[in-house]
Amino acid sequence: MVAVIVILVVVLLVLLAGVVSYNRFVSGRVSVQNAWADVDTELKRRYDLVPNLVNTVQGYAAHERGVFEEVARTRSAAQAAQGPAEQSAAEGPFVQALGRLFAVAENYPELKANQNFLQLQATLSDTEDRIQSARRVYNAYVQQFNRRVQAFPSSLIAQWFHFQNAAFFNIPDADRAVVGEPPRVDFSNITSGVYPAAPTSATGPPAGGSSPPESSSSP
Repeated sequence: MVAVIVILVVVLLVLLAGVVSYNRFVSGRVSVQNAWADVDTELKRRYDLVPNLVNTVQGYAAHERGVFEEVARTRSAAQAAQGPAEQSAAEGPFVQALGRLFAVAENYPELKANQNFLQLQATLSDTEDRIQSARRVYNAYVQQFNRRVQAFPSSLIAQWFHFQNAAFFNIPDADRAVVGEPPRVDFSNITSGVYPAAPTSATGPPAGGSSPPESSSSP
């Protein structure tokens, strides 16, 4: 009789552990899905910015048709990608094309002083930061989920209920630096033109005063 009770208790504990493990898998899967939704939202926000950015650059460099066509093509491919794996593969060419678009913009000082372009560039820079933040959160959830899929004894529950490894959202190594360091807005040339430096006094600093410290340029 005691042996039967012991066996029943063991069976109940195993079933309870299985239920807890299953629920943790479900919770982990939901966390991964929600984190990916955040990444997807930021990616779509960036894709929506690109047409206006291209139109602005095109107004100054209409002859750079190949660059504009490449941006449009890679943007369409990235928008059509389904899931983290496909999105990872599509992001590389798109980011490279976007980098070439900004390289074109560097050749046109008037464009770099255009307020609409500056606003789009700043918004894109902020969006890139948001993408990287959301990507880190998503990959952290994926790593945690995949560890449970592969570890014993939770791997048994994963096999029985068909929980599979989630895909990471990784940018190709050749493009990661471009994405990790989004375009930055340099206002130095613009502000120096709009607000010229005050003329230096011929008499020097006031008596008893000290000359202002030299400003160090930010890295």
